Amino acid sequence: MPTPRPRMTGEERRRRIAVRHHLAPEARAGTVEQVAGALTALHGTDPATVHLAAGARLAGAAGDPVAAMERAPYEDRTLVRMHAMRHTLFVVPTALAPVVQSSTTDAVAARERATLIKQLKAGSSLDEAWLADVEKSALAALERRGESTAAELAQDEPRLREQFLYGPGTRYEQPQTVATRLLRLLGTEGKVVRGRPLGSWTSSRFRWAIAPALPALAPAEAQAALVRRWLASYGPATEADLAWWSGWKVTDVRKALSAVEAVETDLDEGATGYVLPGDTGPAGEPAPWAAFLPALDPTPMGWQQRDWYLDPGHRAELFDRSGNIGPTVWWNGRIIGGWAQRPDGEPVWRLLTDPGSEAVKAVKAEASRLHARLAGTRVTPRFRTPLERSLSA
Repeated sequence: MPTPRPRMTGEERRRRIAVRHHLAPEARAGTVEQVAGALTALHGTDPATVHLAAGARLAGAAGDPVAAMERAPYEDRTLVRMHAMRHTLFVVPTALAPVVQSSTTDAVAARERATLIKQLKAGSSLDEAWLADVEKSALAALERRGESTAAELAQDEPRLREQFLYGPGTRYEQPQTVATRLLRLLGTEGKVVRGRPLGSWTSSRFRWAIAPALPALAPAEAQAALVRRWLASYGPATEADLAWWSGWKVTDVRKALSAVEAVETDLDEGATGYVLPGDTGPAGEPAPWAAFLPALDPTPMGWQQRDWYLDPGHRAELFDRSGNIGPTVWWNGRIIGGWAQRPDGEPVWRLLTDPGSEAVKAVKAEASRLHARLAGTRVTPRFRTPLERSLSA
């Protein structure tokens, strides 16, 4: 008689994220590097997300998450900001950067380069040879300067100011400078890296620097390594979850799951989930917990299929039209509401369900912890959602 597949209930999955994502108070991390490693990667698209995501998961004795998150990528070099899965900016542990680059980003970069050359030819008299010459000159200038903004580089290489039509014939059509697209492409290819922000930790302006060379890995080897890391963070998860998160083809997802000998499990919704070998046992039972997570936090963005932690009826309030989640309020592994800031910076929230008096008390305590952490800084998410807009008004 065949051995029955292990079952992973929604309750078990919620216990796992409480502990593995450092969300329950007794499971909070001691360093920002621990947080990034536990989540595989932190979303870096919205500059404030990495700081707020880390702060929500750090123990009180860990110190200032903003200062720690400024040190890690720019002084200690223990984290790196890079284009990665789904062509999204992430902050990943430095040791994981070669895995991400070889498993995912190299393929994205090849497509990006082909697209840029096609658009240059279609919208101007510029071509591939011209771009290669500008690229060589810009990299040499950046090497001389050490760190530089795009505007500063254009002083050394004026051709970076040339314009072309981006996205012709689409709703994204607009003129762009060569600098904007080329530096982003070079970042995706791992040739340059984003430096320290210009201004505060919420700033979207930054300098560029020459990136340290990353060892090249065989794509299949790198994909298996990334899946092993990701399942440790997010398993059990479905093929669809992994394909969505990684941006890979389903065939690549299946090969990587096979390579790590992922174990099939039954999920509550009737789907097949996957975990690492030896990872089918129950998680510990954490004490009740609440959390205020930022827009684009890795936990709610970790899965495509979210019904086990999100009421489908609340999606319209919490997501924008492109599928980006806004700031959320959590209770024991479920999203129960959203939050924003008043003009004076004080957090304000709205619960979309009645979680009971114990939860409300815990939510208020977490709001106070967030208020202290923000220290008067006003954060407006780049991707705004209906509930966040309503609350901030």
